[in-house]
Amino acid sequence: MSEPVISVITAAYKEALNIPVLYQRLRQVLDPLALTWEWIIVDDHSPDSTFDVIRNIAAGDSRVCGLRLSRNSGSHIALTCGVNTARGQCCVVLAADLQDPPETIGLLLERWRAGAQVVWAVRSQREGESTSTILFAQFYYWVMRNMVGLHQMPATGADFFLMDAKVAKAFREFQETNISMLALITWMGFRQEQIQYVKQARLHGSSGWSLRKKLKLVVDSVTSFSYAPIRLMSIGGIFLAFMGFLYAGFVVVHAFSGQPVSGWSSLMVLVLLVGGFQILLMGVLGEYIWRTLDETRRRPRFLIEDATAPPPAMERTPSLLSRGTATGDPRDR
Repeated sequence: MSEPVISVITAAYKEALNIPVLYQRLRQVLDPLALTWEWIIVDDHSPDSTFDVIRNIAAGDSRVCGLRLSRNSGSHIALTCGVNTARGQCCVVLAADLQDPPETIGLLLERWRAGAQVVWAVRSQREGESTSTILFAQFYYWVMRNMVGLHQMPATGADFFLMDAKVAKAFREFQETNISMLALITWMGFRQEQIQYVKQARLHGSSGWSLRKKLKLVVDSVTSFSYAPIRLMSIGGIFLAFMGFLYAGFVVVHAFSGQPVSGWSSLMVLVLLVGGFQILLMGVLGEYIWRTLDETRRRPRFLIEDATAPPPAMERTPSLLSRGTATGDPRDR
């Protein structure tokens, strides 16, 4: 098969019902464009029949490639695996839950052909989302824009985007383990543009994007792109030390004047306040230290447990060829 113009990359987790519908809609959108395309679906170790569905589709269409990770690694790692596999002149990252309409791909391609190297599909509305989900998303993007300093990141978020092959090649150079893919691509620069679309309600199933995963994304994003928490630790420590010296002076002055400061309660409040603040600072520092340790281990970010017929691009990534050695598959011995 000739080199594709566009590589559509999808991370899937418990999407057995959505994948066939998405496949049909992708065909309806891409086939009339008269260009070669491929669809890379990375199954993030789903416990259901998601990979069986992918395998059946790939068996009937050589443009579809399915990869199954050996463990649940999160959507950003799954998408990274897909980007490392893609061969297209551009890559489109598209969710499997049909909240991001494939019909928007045409607009992304238009901006790309006009010279944009990254095109973000920015949500103008979010249908079918809970209030808590919307509020958390607003909080995350506010933090990234105002605290971390990625001012060019879309204020309402963009999980659906296109990037040029040059950007994808540069992205492959990064080997970070605790990755925020959207933040990293924003940070990389290149010529970035935006279009708007309406994020639709999920067709089948429920989201696997739990509160724990959301909080991890926030911590990963902040620690990867900002030293602000460390700077706040320094400022907080200076302020607390200053207040401590003031209080110590207050105690000494009253002691020499014959009016010693008394009160067990006030002393305990001070001890608990200082102790709690120190533990908080140690926790923030620990997040940075842990991620440093995680990077120095140099473990593979993902391992492939199974795959449909792989495209030639898989040959360039050693970790994608670790199926037999990493998983102990007897068929590869």
